[in-house]
Amino acid sequence: MCVLASGGVHVAQAAPAKPVLNLRAATSQVVLEKSDEDPSVNLDLGVYLGARNAPFEVRVKRASYRHPVVAHQVVRQGGKTTLKPLPKGLVKDFSGFSGFLRVTLTDAKGKKVVDRVQDVCPTQSPARAEAGAPPTSAYPVSCSDNPWTLGSVWGVQRGWATSVTSYGKTAPPVKLADGKYTATVGVTPAFQKALGIPGAAKKIAVTVKTVKDHGRKRSAASALKAGPRPAGKGQVPKGPKPDLRSLPAWGIEINHGEDPHAAAPPKRDYLAFSANVWNAGPSTLVVDGFRVKQGLMDAYQYFFDGKGKQVGYVKTGSMEWDPRHGHMHWHFKDFASYRLLRADGKEVVRSQKEAFCLANTDAIDQTVKNANWKPGNTDLETACGDLSSLSVREVLDVGSGDTYEQHRPGQSFDITTLPNGVYHIQVIANPDRRLHESTTKNNVSLRKVVLGGKPGARTVKVPPVGLVNAP
Repeated sequence: MCVLASGGVHVAQAAPAKPVLNLRAATSQVVLEKSDEDPSVNLDLGVYLGARNAPFEVRVKRASYRHPVVAHQVVRQGGKTTLKPLPKGLVKDFSGFSGFLRVTLTDAKGKKVVDRVQDVCPTQSPARAEAGAPPTSAYPVSCSDNPWTLGSVWGVQRGWATSVTSYGKTAPPVKLADGKYTATVGVTPAFQKALGIPGAAKKIAVTVKTVKDHGRKRSAASALKAGPRPAGKGQVPKGPKPDLRSLPAWGIEINHGEDPHAAAPPKRDYLAFSANVWNAGPSTLVVDGFRVKQGLMDAYQYFFDGKGKQVGYVKTGSMEWDPRHGHMHWHFKDFASYRLLRADGKEVVRSQKEAFCLANTDAIDQTVKNANWKPGNTDLETACGDLSSLSVREVLDVGSGDTYEQHRPGQSFDITTLPNGVYHIQVIANPDRRLHESTTKNNVSLRKVVLGGKPGARTVKVPPVGLVNAP
């Protein structure tokens, strides 16, 4: 039996009991292989956090960028749903539990070669752990490291488990010699107390060995397929529509146009940045492209009612084939625009980035209505087709955003001749209003930057936005 979660997806209904959490080791022995070209190995020890009796669910939210991140455990018991606040310090951002795991590694002589505390994403790499468990889990399969995330849902389905020793920012690869080791993995005391997890650690025999690296074969990209070409231009129906919102720019830095694929990189100063446009819903953005001729497709936006049934479409521009290195896929034109403004609001530079491959690269807010916790097209290889495609479907799901890094000349801003001073990076979603939305009042974001230095040695300072210090 299922109930509808506030995010708009179905989750298995909890039994009338609280979840019981424990560490589970998939095996008592693991073999970690390393390349003959790289002595480092990932300590993926096959240890999981399992949930029995009921699903384990956590909602993480901040009211705005001026408010701190807060986390609550969702407890469903006796027909009632309650939110149990987690102690401060256990969740600092949207990337997972802070300092959840203690991992040590000793060699055959008993010498400790690794001793570290690791953060854990409590929703990644889920696996069904019990035969009687529900056949599927609706929970997301990753945490967000986007600095502008507003809401996340983490969860372990009843009878399932999530990997806690996979690679992460606090669990980087380590250099180890070939040989035998013993790993000890345990939950730190703060989380034992807060979540009622037993303190017994798991011991795992580890063998590290070197294998020859012969390279890996790449699998062919598989794009989402569009339906048959619609007749006529169609019309825009009443009902739910997507809501595209731009986030403040981040990852802002100065470079000098070093493009390894250019014949002669220019000796100029560029302001590089990352930008994201996300869909706050309540409806998914679906754009289908249909082949017109070599390198060009007509683009149509599709509309759906509250039950997900297609109820209309309208022609909304075009898609073009981008043959450049690092692209090699179909781009939808007019999705976003990037501009550099003076302090008085006058535009001084515009990015030449004009077309986009839409993909759900980042989870921005999984708590909004109809949020899709497990979007399918999360990278460019699965989203935007190849040169032989007859049609292409590009999707931006509710709750997800599409991040683009503007680091190359033409995409980043040429500031070589600009005077020092205050500027704003402007990110505009749907700049020409070709896409139909529920509102366009939140399509523009500004990020203040202060340029300094001299030509060839320019500097940039980026003030925080509220509590978010993400330059």
